[in-house]
Amino acid sequence: MKAVILAAGIGSRLSRPFPKSLSVLPYGETILGRQIRILKELGIHEIVIVVGFKMTLIMEHFPEVYYKYNPNYYLTNTSKSLLCAIENLDDDILWMNGDVVFDKVILKEVLGATAHNLICVDTKKCGEEEVKYTLNDQGFISAISKQVEDAAGEAVGINFIRKDDLPRFVEGLRTCEENDYFEKGMEIIIADNIKFRPVDISMHKCIEVDFEEDWVSAQNSFRTAG
Repeated sequence: MKAVILAAGIGSRLSRPFPKSLSVLPYGETILGRQIRILKELGIHEIVIVVGFKMTLIMEHFPEVYYKYNPNYYLTNTSKSLLCAIENLDDDILWMNGDVVFDKVILKEVLGATAHNLICVDTKKCGEEEVKYTLNDQGFISAISKQVEDAAGEAVGINFIRKDDLPRFVEGLRTCEENDYFEKGMEIIIADNIKFRPVDISMHKCIEVDFEEDWVSAQNSFRTAG
């Protein structure tokens, strides 16, 4: 298994002069540093970070991991950053947005359920900016995007795809528009009957930092390295 962290974006909604994944939590660890540490503690040491905006800052902080560069980071969205990382791989892939702060137990639950493709979800009520999802009658994801209506909750940006389904996912990402999120690629292959099972993480702490209020919430929620 390889892990991919998407950290190429400018993070314009948070307005930092540095990649927002380098924002420092109250106990002294960056968001990205926390992600890398948790992955390694759970036995995942092959970690690929997709970089773009001020990439040398990230690379200087974490010289021990692998990197892929999205040269069009200022024009493209996460579908193309993820494609940069996985288009030549042949592995099970765990991937996440580089601005997600989460409890370690969430990844433990994901790693215990890898017989399926997985999408971590929170069953809370969502606003317009959240990526939302619905389920079919069998309990698998049927739709996933910001435009989903009558949503069952939020997709939190932590996902897993099995090696056997990776080539089709790569093709799905290739057909995405430049400004599409990677969830569009997932919708494309869901339409081809490739299944993703939801992992409900509602009882755990998990915050995607898009806006200043998200960052305040993350600082209040994650005051220790646990």
